[in-house]
Amino acid sequence: MQRIYVWDVYVRLFHWALVAAVLVSFYTMKTEGAPFLFPAQTHAKAGYVALGLLSFRWLWGFGGSFFARFTTFLRSPRTLLIYAGSLLKRQPKPYAGHNPVGGWMVVLMLLSLTFQGLSGLFLSDDIFFEAPLYASLGEDVSKTLHALHHYNSTLLLILIGLHIGAIAFHRLLGEKLVGAMLTGRKRLPGPPLDANPGHRALSIPLWRTLLILAVAGAVSLLWWYW
Repeated sequence: MQRIYVWDVYVRLFHWALVAAVLVSFYTMKTEGAPFLFPAQTHAKAGYVALGLLSFRWLWGFGGSFFARFTTFLRSPRTLLIYAGSLLKRQPKPYAGHNPVGGWMVVLMLLSLTFQGLSGLFLSDDIFFEAPLYASLGEDVSKTLHALHHYNSTLLLILIGLHIGAIAFHRLLGEKLVGAMLTGRKRLPGPPLDANPGHRALSIPLWRTLLILAVAGAVSLLWWYW
């Protein structure tokens, strides 16, 4: 058994902040919204925060730490099928970062969440709230995006359910994914199949980190104060 430092602090903060933003978004639309006075506005602001967080994750996926990069965990269909088969046999090989199935699930969730946030910029509740870009594409497009926004929220619930189910399944196999996202370290039964560059795994130039954080923060603030 060995412990490997996998998730940098930025990935962990992103993950839990996004969980909070998504929970607020669903709560304010699926309930009466108490204690929020204007649930639709709170829903929108949670969406703006989510867009900033997602901007960070997309950029971090290309220029961030080793295990956070898409090139590290997105693998070929053949590798995906082989790993899926090993999961069914409950004999998966260890991966330090996202395994082949989990990696593609991450991208699906990021795409769905990004569409949800972007489509929300064109919506209105016809009463109290009008999103920043509501009038920019016309009422017909807005209605179409409203319908897609609704359908995608259902897809998101399915993806989130699969994500939680996968976490529980891996816990039965002895892999504590929640703990790893809290501490950044994973316990593995043996050497992982994905490359481990050691101390260089989480080493990122400060200027690049600050630039990515600045862009992500600007995205969120842009819509918040539009």
